[in-house]
Amino acid sequence: MGAGNGSRGPYGEHTAEGHAGDARPASRGRAVSGGRHTEPLDVHLILRRESGAGPLVLLSRRAGPVYATGLWHLPSGHLDGPHEDVVTALVREAGEETGVVVDPADVRAAVTVHHRAPGGSSRTGFFFEVLRWTSEPRIAEPDRCDAMEWAPLDALPDGMVAYCRAGLDAYRAGARLAIHFQSPGDAVAHVPGAGRLRLVPDVSAPAPATTRGDTS
Repeated sequence: MGAGNGSRGPYGEHTAEGHAGDARPASRGRAVSGGRHTEPLDVHLILRRESGAGPLVLLSRRAGPVYATGLWHLPSGHLDGPHEDVVTALVREAGEETGVVVDPADVRAAVTVHHRAPGGSSRTGFFFEVLRWTSEPRIAEPDRCDAMEWAPLDALPDGMVAYCRAGLDAYRAGARLAIHFQSPGDAVAHVPGAGRLRLVPDVSAPAPATTRGDTS
């Protein structure tokens, strides 16, 4: 998935911002960046099943010459291009990484996470819940994954990618939108108590006591 020209970030994404010739005036004292900000989009599969001890989610362990090798992550990937929507991308990635077949009608929006990596590049991730599928999950890309396991949603393992763990924590909390902005020097792996996850209230949350424009 491309996002303009430039170097690639830790997940292989382009990190340059915008397109030449699209500069806009500086606003509120901020410098002109030279173009609109663009960033990668990715999709994350929350394949969920119930057990006597509670819900389980499928995790895969990254392996080989990839970002965050050795850490647990949800099956995930990037959009192939502007022709592909996020649901189509999720269904494709599910098959490519785990061998499961997902009907697009069974895909449910879980949470969207705006993430910034320790290196400074940002991205937006769409996390989707899937409760029904066909075929048993398997390691379909052994060059990128060396293990898969069903993990308790309420007792996720150590050694997870912080971005992925943030998405699952937001999902468990029932959030629809979350921000996970890491700082330079933060670990790629999840660190308990790091405090980088911020849940954004949705429209069902109680309204503030006063709002802009309130003349009462």
